[in-house]
Amino acid sequence: MDDPSAHPDRFPTEEAQDAERQRLFRILEQLVKWENSNNEHVLKLAREEILKSTDGNPPPVLDPFCGGGSIPLEAQRLGLEAHASDLNPVAVLITKALIEIPPKFANMAPVNPEDRARSAGAAWKGAAGLAADVRYYGQWMRDEAERRIGHLYPKVKLPPEHGGGEATVIAWLWARTVTCPNPACGARMPLVRSFALSTKKGQEAWVEPVVDHASKTVRFDMRTGKGTPPEPPKIGRGAKFRCLVCGQIAEDQHIKEEGMAKRMGAQLMAIVAEGHRGRVFLPPSPEHEVIAASAEPRWAPEGELADDPRNIWCVSYGLTTFADLFTPRQLVALTTFSDLVGEARERVRRDAVVAGLPDDGVPLAEGGRGAQAYADAVATYLAFAVDRVVDRHSTVCTWDSSPSKLQLRNTFSRQAISMTWDFAEGNPFSTSSGTLAPSIEWVARAVEDLPTATHGTGLQGDAARLAYHVCDVMILTDPPYYDNIGYADLSDFFYVWLRRVLSSVYPTLFSTLLTLKEPELVATPYRFGGDKRKAEAFFEQGLGRAFERMRQAQHPAYPLTVFYAFKQAETEGNGRGDGLVAASTGWETMLEGLIRAGFTINGTWPMRSELSNRMVALGSNALASSIVLVCRPRPEDAPVTTRTDFIRALRRELPKALRTLQHGNIAPVDLAQAAIGPGMAIFSRHSKVLEASGEPMTVRTALQLINQVLDEVLAEQEGEFDADTRWAVA
Repeated sequence: MDDPSAHPDRFPTEEAQDAERQRLFRILEQLVKWENSNNEHVLKLAREEILKSTDGNPPPVLDPFCGGGSIPLEAQRLGLEAHASDLNPVAVLITKALIEIPPKFANMAPVNPEDRARSAGAAWKGAAGLAADVRYYGQWMRDEAERRIGHLYPKVKLPPEHGGGEATVIAWLWARTVTCPNPACGARMPLVRSFALSTKKGQEAWVEPVVDHASKTVRFDMRTGKGTPPEPPKIGRGAKFRCLVCGQIAEDQHIKEEGMAKRMGAQLMAIVAEGHRGRVFLPPSPEHEVIAASAEPRWAPEGELADDPRNIWCVSYGLTTFADLFTPRQLVALTTFSDLVGEARERVRRDAVVAGLPDDGVPLAEGGRGAQAYADAVATYLAFAVDRVVDRHSTVCTWDSSPSKLQLRNTFSRQAISMTWDFAEGNPFSTSSGTLAPSIEWVARAVEDLPTATHGTGLQGDAARLAYHVCDVMILTDPPYYDNIGYADLSDFFYVWLRRVLSSVYPTLFSTLLTLKEPELVATPYRFGGDKRKAEAFFEQGLGRAFERMRQAQHPAYPLTVFYAFKQAETEGNGRGDGLVAASTGWETMLEGLIRAGFTINGTWPMRSELSNRMVALGSNALASSIVLVCRPRPEDAPVTTRTDFIRALRRELPKALRTLQHGNIAPVDLAQAAIGPGMAIFSRHSKVLEASGEPMTVRTALQLINQVLDEVLAEQEGEFDADTRWAVA
């Protein structure tokens, strides 16, 4: 939508413009509330304004780096036709499930016999019928799986002080073991990070190791009540452990050698069960250990884990394949769930035919809308439920002993595959978080809330080479962040399971054994033999080509909008002896790509769109806000300017732009990022900014100069403050 100042014929005075602006802001204030995500009254107001401002013909929206599909989903919620693409097949499948599948089966009643009998003739709005079928067939899967493999997950006997009887196990807590490096000892040495099981006040629980020096063995007892857990054998950071039998220190290299030689084992430390009044912590049971060892998987995921030292840390400890990340019992459970998705899909197809859908045999991937396509759709959501279980059922999962949790941590508690020492093996048939039944419910609830009124498409494609299937679109995108995360390597963890379940549903999407790595736009030196310059050149060239394609497809009436949540983090000398200045390779390459593609950056604005506890924010180089860059094509006759005139323009225009940003309540931590916009607007409105030597100024130099002038302006603003206030502002 245009700002009211763009229409002086309708809003001739500043007062009239501001009144209209405030009216629109009030709609936005309602729209951004989470609880209004599906508030039809609020959405209707927004859709009406969009239609009014576009003469009833709004542009389709395209996101060529769609990831999990957030941008096209929200466009669709606002009534816009949504299109999306990504190289990563896991991302594409998530996006299809969000924007493409629900509109195909909008307002359709469920096909399962139970809901059909109970609500014959009732109206089913949006994707509610689809969600009901996900619940029904998901519950059938869960019950059938327990019938087949429930014997591998036995109940545990509760002691009298906990009410006696039997209880469902939530998790079995294991310690990895290696042989002690002391030749005179040779004990099976537990590698334990912490013995604490519950730090909740009044419900403290911990494991107590009991050492038998004669037999050189360690067993574990349970302790509860007041007291302090014993010191764990883990020493400092990294993999360094003390043998509980002889006290010998096992260095990191010894543990790596044991792991790579496949001599790393596991010993049961404790059992967590569902008690009458909460969690019950019990000592290990030899019977349960035997049952766990009896599991014999018929299948295991193929493929080697990427040797990515930044994001995948378990490889050097012998966990080198996807199969290595799971216990035999976990593999039995996950393959059973995967097989049951296929069986549920056939049940859905048969029930859909009975319910009246055409038995045309046309699959979902070929544009079908009949019984086969509907069965494919339900199977897609059930496969996501299984993948949610996979995330909580690997040997990378640990037990969270903090008072508010007392549950399994998931594999991806951060965007990495870590190496864990004591790990938690969950019971997928309990009611705890991350088990099958809650996972199915999470997926069903998500499906229930998806918009269905407008069409959407999700395609797999390389943004640097993609021939767009739509033109004259409004492009909004969140491009890759230089070298931040290699999503292809990490998403293989989910891909190998999705491929097992859905390769017949989406044969093109799952045609390769693992996700494509080579074309992924990420500046990771390990993919280029450790050559950082090659990695940087690959990223910059690929992003530049992607922006060129966007310029060709972008509707001339609308700006290109780029979301970026990456900090400037590097400082370096500017070569003129003026001290250190801030710069950022990530920002530099992204802006360089935009400018070379012929865009000018008109402005930037921080948007508080990110969760503070999101995985990418934890200990990483991420902003509190996304920075939204507004870009338009640069005129062919854009003028040339000099370094001196560029600095003069910065000093003239940046103070006013900063005041505008500050009046908009920009968080001080984000102000330097937001200032890139007005600074780069000055730089990019010229075809070239020439240095004294006659060479064109680089984007990196421009960023350094923008930051220098920003510091000058802020220092001038703060000059009237006392020292304490200046410190607080900084």
